[in-house]
Amino acid sequence: MLDTAMVVAIALAFILAAIAVTKRMGEEWAWINRKIIHFSIVPAVMMFYYGFIPQWVFSGTAFIFGVLQLWSHIRREELSWYQIEHNYGEIFFAFSASVIPLVLPIEYATALLLAMAISDGVTGIIRHSYLRRHGFNVKLRKHWTGSMGYFVTALLIALPLLEVGTAGKIGWATILMLAEYQPWLDDNLAVPLVGCLLFLLY
Repeated sequence: MLDTAMVVAIALAFILAAIAVTKRMGEEWAWINRKIIHFSIVPAVMMFYYGFIPQWVFSGTAFIFGVLQLWSHIRREELSWYQIEHNYGEIFFAFSASVIPLVLPIEYATALLLAMAISDGVTGIIRHSYLRRHGFNVKLRKHWTGSMGYFVTALLIALPLLEVGTAGKIGWATILMLAEYQPWLDDNLAVPLVGCLLFLLY
């Protein structure tokens, strides 16, 4: 049986490998690089779900990542291959990921964390590809094609993890998709907040 330190090291290795790979891709791909780093937390989330990573370790590690990334912004020394000046989405993502396991049951927390990591990542990549082909500024625009990707992946996550009927799972995926798409609040805050409020209905 793997001990906690080894499991955490394996989970961190995925994240650090994603950071190393995206650094080689460079600043031009910053928007995609952010999504690749989102994907890289999936092994950690699944290890948390299966009990290999304790709640407090997952939460504490995510909080440390958030602080380190915030420090880069404060010093105005952004890691330019995935951090964007005046955009704090990756910090909101890390801090949200640190809170969710502390306030939600493990199955629901896992579903919400996976939606933040996978659905958001898929959405960003679809939008980036579509808008890049059409010559738009992919850093500033959202598109319905990405939202469809969000809905499909969130529904696939909800099906095995949420203990509600099919209509409830479709509703969950739809509302999170709308929370991601809305223009008023960073989606890395909006989705966790809305997801936590939805738990009161589930």
